[in-house]
Amino acid sequence: MQKINVVIMGAAGRDFHNFNVYFRNNNAYQVVAFTATQIPGIESRIYPPELAGQNYPKGIPIFPEEELPRLIKEQNVDQVVFAYSDVSHEYVMHKASVALASGADFRLMGPKTTMLKAKVPVVSVGAVRTGSGKSQTSRQVAKILKNKGLRVVVIRHPMPYGDLRKQICQRFASYEDLNKYECTIEEREEYEPHIDNGIIVYAGVDYEEILRGAESEADVIVWDGGNNDLPFYKPDLHIVVADPHRVGHEISYHPGEANLRIANVVIINKVDTANPQNVQQVKKNIKMVNPNAMILDAASPITTDNPELIKGKRALAIEDGPTLTHGNMPYGAATILAQKLGATEIVNPKLFAVGSIKEAYNKYTHLGALLPALGYSEKQIAELKETIDRTPCDVVVIGTPIDLRRVMTINKPTVRVKYELKILGPISLEQILEEFLQRVEKK
Repeated sequence: MQKINVVIMGAAGRDFHNFNVYFRNNNAYQVVAFTATQIPGIESRIYPPELAGQNYPKGIPIFPEEELPRLIKEQNVDQVVFAYSDVSHEYVMHKASVALASGADFRLMGPKTTMLKAKVPVVSVGAVRTGSGKSQTSRQVAKILKNKGLRVVVIRHPMPYGDLRKQICQRFASYEDLNKYECTIEEREEYEPHIDNGIIVYAGVDYEEILRGAESEADVIVWDGGNNDLPFYKPDLHIVVADPHRVGHEISYHPGEANLRIANVVIINKVDTANPQNVQQVKKNIKMVNPNAMILDAASPITTDNPELIKGKRALAIEDGPTLTHGNMPYGAATILAQKLGATEIVNPKLFAVGSIKEAYNKYTHLGALLPALGYSEKQIAELKETIDRTPCDVVVIGTPIDLRRVMTINKPTVRVKYELKILGPISLEQILEEFLQRVEKK
C-alpha cells in the first residue's frame, strides 16, 4: 500500500505533538518534512531520530515555511497539515490556498486525533489570543488546587527552541533546573512564576512521556496552554481566557474560536482597563457560540515596586514578546503603568534596535513605541540587552512575566511591573474548582 506523503506546518509545538501522537508509528503515512514559522532559528534543523521513531532513522528535516510550494511538488506531497496557533481565520485559508494551488490536500487535526487521556483529572487553561492572561489564570488555578491539599503538577505547552534531543521530557522544580535546561526568556516567563509558588512544571517535546511522568506525582494536572492553542490532553474542566482589548478576535482567530466553543468557563480578563462596550460585545460573542459556558469577569491589577521612579521621566516600556508580535497587541502592562504614573514620554526604541530585534520591528509593523522582550536564544538576549542599553531613557519599565534583571544587567534605573488575576464575579474561581473536585470524586 502506497504511503500518503505529508508535510506538517508548524512552529515547534503543536506540529511536533501531532506527529508524535498520530503520525510517528502510523504506517499509512510518510511525513517528508516540517515547515516552520513564528520562532526564529527553528527552520533548517532536523526533528531528530530519537523523537521521530523507527520509521524515520535519519529524522525529519525542518524547512522555512516559504518553501512549502517547492516541497509539495518535489516530494509529491498528498496532505499538508496546518499545526500552529494564534492566526486569523483568513490567514489559515491563505495557507490552505497555497497548499491547494500546489496540488495537496489541506488538513486541520482536532481533539479526537490529538488529545491524550490522563489517568488523573486535568484542568486546562487556554485563551482566544496570546496575551489574554492565561498565565496568571493558570497560576491561580494551580495555587487554589494546591491550597486544597492536592499534589498539583503543571504541564506547559511546548517551547522547545534548543536541542530537541535534550528536551524530550523536562521537569522544573527550581531555578537550577531552568539553568540546567538552558531556558530562554520565553520559557522562564512561563516556568518561574509556578516554581515561585512551589508548583512542579513539566514541558518538552514528547507529551505522552511528559504526561506519564507528571501523573506519577500528581493528584491533578493543570494544562497551561500556549498562544491560543487547544489542550494536548482531554480536559475534565476547560477554562478559556478572553481579551476585550481585542474585541471580535475570540471568534475570528484559529484555534481560539475552537477553544471558546469547547470551554466550560470563559474568563473575560482586563475589564478594568477595557471599554465597557467592548466587554459587552465579547460577552455577546461568547453566548452566540457557547451559550452553556459560565462567564466570569476579571481584572489584572498592575502594581510596581518603585512607582516614584516613573513620574516625570522618559520611560522605555518592555513588554512580553509573543503578546506583542504574533499576539498583535500594540501595548502591554508596562505601557499602561508608565502612562498611569506620569511618565513624560514613552521612548521609541526602534531607531536603536539591533539584529533580530530590529528585524522584529520590520516584520511586526504594528509595534509602536515599546520593546518586545524577545529572547529565543543567547544571541537574541544579547541583542535585546544592547537595544536597551542604546535607547536614551531615564527609566526602564519591565512588563514581562519574569524579571529581566535575572538574565541580564540593565545599565539604567528599572521598575518591575507585576500583575495577577482578580476574579470579579459572578462567582469565584475557588467555587468553580470546588464544584469540579466534587464532580470528580463522584465519578
